[in-house]
Amino acid sequence: MQTQTRVKRIPGPDHPIDIAPTQSRVVVKLAGRVIADTHDALTLREASYPPVQYIPRKDIDMSLFERTAHQSYCPYKGEAAYYSVPAGGERAINAAWTYEAPYEAVAEISEHLAFYPDRVDPIEVIAG
Repeated sequence: MQTQTRVKRIPGPDHPIDIAPTQSRVVVKLAGRVIADTHDALTLREASYPPVQYIPRKDIDMSLFERTAHQSYCPYKGEAAYYSVPAGGERAINAAWTYEAPYEAVAEISEHLAFYPDRVDPIEVIAG
């Protein structure tokens, strides 16, 4: 059996990644229930992709989540693990992902989860 070599890349001018504290409260709901509520989110902006809110685990009701076997790989961030939210039904399968050992360039997102916007209710970024 051959081991697949993972290419590791460093963000730069051709593929910038910026991580900064979100200057607002971020609330994530699913099936009418708050599953995450934080003033400590990080906004990750990567190349031409839409910005993503990374929410600290401490501000997520992890009791509602189930770890899945699904995984993915990003050459800039590392291995991603996934969680489903059973209360959300089929729509919420693999609704959230996390980089538990992210590459050094994005180390701040460790212990944070991000959500697919189409697998939860709207992700609210509330100024104030």
